[in-house]
Amino acid sequence: MTLVAVSKGVPASRLAAAVEVGLDVLGENRVQEAAGKIAALPGATWHMVGRLQDNKVARAVELFATVQSVDSLGLARRLDRAAAASGRSTRYPVFLQVNIDGDPAKAGFTPEALAEGLHSLATLESLDLRGLMTIGRMAERPEAARATFARLRLLSERLRDRDGRLGAGLSMGMSDDFEVAVEEGATVVRIGRALFGARPPVPVGRP
Repeated sequence: MTLVAVSKGVPASRLAAAVEVGLDVLGENRVQEAAGKIAALPGATWHMVGRLQDNKVARAVELFATVQSVDSLGLARRLDRAAAASGRSTRYPVFLQVNIDGDPAKAGFTPEALAEGLHSLATLESLDLRGLMTIGRMAERPEAARATFARLRLLSERLRDRDGRLGAGLSMGMSDDFEVAVEEGATVVRIGRALFGARPPVPVGRP
């Protein structure tokens, strides 16, 4: 089980203390915010867990050990080219983000689109498909996310039966529902607020 401590909005000084006590796998949503923190915390491993813009792909490959939010074949192809151009000696690890519930507010492959595109994804020579990622449905009770996580696990099993180049990793579960995700087979959980508290409000005039 890998715990990714999601550190968006958390200053590098606080993260240094987290790394000292063993929380050394950190997740960021934005390339720009991550860059300064990564330079200040060389002892940490970093995962990209947010939406990745096309113009930030090459920089993301430089900064992050893993991108967990590959939500389209087009983005996968851009990452593949960037990983090849970086001169890496090993394939670049990624997770494929799945919008398992068909929520229009969320990014990700639909299960049908992923099944259709899996062969093309698996043939990208510079990517290592570690597994699938999803975001649980927003609800008052963590139990409400169970069906989402169970569906992702079953989808993973079906797809790996078809193509063994897809890894068995399941990145699912955040602060409110990670315990349910673990019960449903999560191998990676992404926890921010439960570790660092609520993210401070964004100042007026900033995105």
